Amino acid sequence: MTRQIKVGKFKIGGGADIAIQSMAKTDTRDVAATVREIKALENAGCEIARVAIKDFQAASAIKNIRKKIKIPLVADIHFDHRLAIACIENGADKIRLNPGNIHREEHVIEVAKLAKKRHVPIRVGVNSGSVRLEAQGSRLKAEGLRLNADALVKSALDYIKILEKAKFYDIIVSLKASDVLTTIEAYRKFSKKSDYPLHLGVTAAGPIATGLVKSAIGIGVLLLEGIGDTIRVSLTGNPCEEVIAAKNILQALNLRNFGPEIISCPTCGRCQVDLQSVVKRLAFSLQPSAFSQKAVKIAVMGCEVNGPGEAKEADIGIAFGKNAGVLFKKGKVVKKVKTKDAIKAILNNI
Repeated sequence: MTRQIKVGKFKIGGGADIAIQSMAKTDTRDVAATVREIKALENAGCEIARVAIKDFQAASAIKNIRKKIKIPLVADIHFDHRLAIACIENGADKIRLNPGNIHREEHVIEVAKLAKKRHVPIRVGVNSGSVRLEAQGSRLKAEGLRLNADALVKSALDYIKILEKAKFYDIIVSLKASDVLTTIEAYRKFSKKSDYPLHLGVTAAGPIATGLVKSAIGIGVLLLEGIGDTIRVSLTGNPCEEVIAAKNILQALNLRNFGPEIISCPTCGRCQVDLQSVVKRLAFSLQPSAFSQKAVKIAVMGCEVNGPGEAKEADIGIAFGKNAGVLFKKGKVVKKVKTKDAIKAILNNI
């Protein structure tokens, strides 16, 4: 159990729901474009949005962006602590500081004092690309600065000590590596040393195909162990894909419910319908609608082998034959339906 921190209207840690985060990929100085992207993220289910702050013009834009969105806004700060101060003054709900490039104690304390005054939490955002040499230790230096989980953990704990000198405790921590196993090990070790809430993710996970796998494994393993309070799936692509992936991870682990879940077979030579098309149309029909809060498992199976027999755990489903299928509930056949009427029959029986 971690301590609880508030980020805008959301509670992070302390048993609160695991919050979903993402990051706008627009130039923050372009207020209109950034607001459009964050609103798209809101519609996808994002609960906390982050933006990159690379100069004072971007920091100034925080004020106007914040007025036009509904979810908390996080400012991502690197290299210049003054940008963090400007973002806090302009209404950011949270600040992410990188210990690798903002590390002078007096600068960190200056940010912490203002953040404390304004009740703005700080994320200590450690990642494998920005761990300072001091965190590596003399032995690792001699071996060529090979990054390991201990270096990530030490970097975070050293930074936290500086914040605590300023009597600042509204802290969230991330320890992200691009290597899945290093990421998992770092979070495990840190969680044994501290009760600050943890922001989970695998940094620079890559394009969607591989990034989804790395993120699901890294984040999923930790969540199964009870580690983690908020998550961000980092993908090279549309940020809304990150939100969808995060929701799928949380729902697969039964940690949160985001509406109906489709169970469908991969198909084989027994399948006599275009199952892929049926599943796509069903998924589209279930997008934010009257069904969005119903925790229903829907099975779509290509033959009598997979359904209803292998889909008994589904609340409702359909198993296809040639040009028709049988609708079933909790493993019991209800009626026969034509393929063209399958989706309608499922929706009518949810």
